[in-house]
Amino acid sequence: MWGVQVRPTKAQELCQNCKHACSYLFAGLPESARMELAALMHPITLDAGELVFYEGLPAHGLYVLCEGKIKLAKRVKGGRSQMLKLLAPGEVLGEKTLFDQETYTCYAKALEPSRLMFIARADFLAFLRKYPDVAIRLIEKLSRELKAFGDKLVEISAYSAKERMARVLLELAQAFGYKTPQGLDIGVELPRGELAEMVGVSTETAVRILSEFKERGIIALPGRRILILQLEELQALAHPFRTFLRENLL
Repeated sequence: MWGVQVRPTKAQELCQNCKHACSYLFAGLPESARMELAALMHPITLDAGELVFYEGLPAHGLYVLCEGKIKLAKRVKGGRSQMLKLLAPGEVLGEKTLFDQETYTCYAKALEPSRLMFIARADFLAFLRKYPDVAIRLIEKLSRELKAFGDKLVEISAYSAKERMARVLLELAQAFGYKTPQGLDIGVELPRGELAEMVGVSTETAVRILSEFKERGIIALPGRRILILQLEELQALAHPFRTFLRENLL
């Protein structure tokens, strides 16, 4: 009998050729399970500035970020936003609404051209039932983020804008940074307004603090890049909270 050859889906082809490590949620899965998961995925491409989802939109499933950077943020008074998290390839978003079937309480926006995979809620929940180790990792992830956001609340109420800026720069450098002959590049070219959202201050305050750090020789500001020149001095300014800019560091 002739065998039937099943042509891989577009998502499966993209997953097989992906240069990034996927979310640690799926670590340890056999190749057959990975391809089974990829068969449930639907590729989405976004330009910089486009939204993945917005506040109030009904939540329909899970997204895996394959390329680019995505920010999660929430609208606050005065037309401003508070950035909750910055995501890079291999991380997931939309997981907090998988089980309650409610609407998104924040919005997700591409900071650069990005590609994601979308998995419908019903399909992903069925996958979790079949592979409970993934469900356990998802619970661990949600638990860590709950602790991190608790720290964030304390940070905003108890620590100065200067301390928060120092901590954000350090965490960006830890998550995305790389060493250069000039200093430690934080690895992300964020507009000052986006950086201010992460710190929870106005753009004017963020610019003032960065200028002070530059005058003190702690950082350099070539264009939109930020280089850390005196790592220990910056560390001395920051209380050692961890707000999990990256969940997927292995």
